[in-house]
Amino acid sequence: MKVFGLFLSFTLFFLSPFVSQANQHDSNFTRQPPRPNFIISHGRPKFHPQQVHVSLAGKDHMRVTYVTDDMNVASIVEYGKRPKKYDKKAAGESTSYRLIFYSSGKIHHVKIGPLPPNTIYYYRCGGHGDEFSFRTPPSTFPVEFAVAGDLGQTDWTVGTLDQIRQRDFDVFLLPGDLSYADSLQPLWDSFGRLLETLASTRPWMVTEGNHEIESFPIVEHTSFESYNARWLMPHAESLSRSNLYYSFDVAGVHTIMLGSYTRFDSHSDQYRWLEADLRKVDRKTTPWLVVVMHTPWYSTNKAHEGEGEKMRKAIEGLLFRAEVDVVFAGHIHTYERFRPMFNKKAHPCGPIHITIGDGGNREGLARSFKKPQSSLSMFRESSFGHGRLRIIDNKRAHWSWHRNSDKYSVIADQVSFESPRASSHCIGNRFRYEL
Repeated sequence: MKVFGLFLSFTLFFLSPFVSQANQHDSNFTRQPPRPNFIISHGRPKFHPQQVHVSLAGKDHMRVTYVTDDMNVASIVEYGKRPKKYDKKAAGESTSYRLIFYSSGKIHHVKIGPLPPNTIYYYRCGGHGDEFSFRTPPSTFPVEFAVAGDLGQTDWTVGTLDQIRQRDFDVFLLPGDLSYADSLQPLWDSFGRLLETLASTRPWMVTEGNHEIESFPIVEHTSFESYNARWLMPHAESLSRSNLYYSFDVAGVHTIMLGSYTRFDSHSDQYRWLEADLRKVDRKTTPWLVVVMHTPWYSTNKAHEGEGEKMRKAIEGLLFRAEVDVVFAGHIHTYERFRPMFNKKAHPCGPIHITIGDGGNREGLARSFKKPQSSLSMFRESSFGHGRLRIIDNKRAHWSWHRNSDKYSVIADQVSFESPRASSHCIGNRFRYEL
């Protein structure tokens, strides 16, 4: 514990002025004073698994990820349908990395399955330590997603996670900016410990944000080494060559996680993968299509103004013609819901765009909205919170945003809506529109 504290203090003191430079350029909006990080140390034997989280890993499979400081612990998961009765066992893979003065623990990834839907499993990692449990998602509607971006690890984050726990859900979506480590590696470990209680029980599906980028002065190189090592997503299972973008299916919902910080132009691997992935979606069996990314394409806040415009121009036409229903983004530390949009205008056949970058990051909230409020923006508020997308059936869904600045979760915004595909006006008409 003392070593952890000394190392963290050292890295924060010497590296913070450099790694945070990328986030200093927005000077025309105001935030709350920064909050200190909520640091959690391990305090257990080196062989004891920690930072446990689960994610979806292709059809009927889950991936269990955990870290051990002991490099000799095996990458295994024992599991079964009854507490402490493990009748199945799976072996996986492991990785580790070094960055400046930091050496990671052994990061284990174990894929288990096939698993039946809507079933509780009890499991133990590495042959040691605590018993955990998760529930597999349902195979039919209804299905509910909890959504929160820009989490970080402050007392604001703790409030968000506590309120998410108060109501059950099936899958967690995180549109980038996880730990706010900004290359300070011990913060990745602390973040993993902070969310373990929740992330070990339901699949967490994440994409990268700008705070996952690792860059250092003098060295002209950026990477996502820590993110990729710790948060292995089902990119291989969805035929993506990069962990920064991928897709997965739950019940009748196809969710695409895009990378805002890797190439997305029409000649890029991401663009070609997205085209192929959209082409494979059968909307008869998968009637809902959701997209998650970090940088919003639509916003009426002065923070990060215009940063998503290049990606919007490159990709929006693909999503529109594919009949995407909802687009989630983070990055801007606020909540905002738009009308169905296409090409910067309200369009009845376009997706609803929702910015939900208000999970609890240390930088505070982006409070400077443009005035007067645009008629395209249906609701906006600078408060911390999380959202819930409940897909009821083939056509109907309900969205709610839960403000967490109150003692109890308050639904500050909600809307019931139908997929545009249910409208005769939209069916078959999208290919007639051009950017």
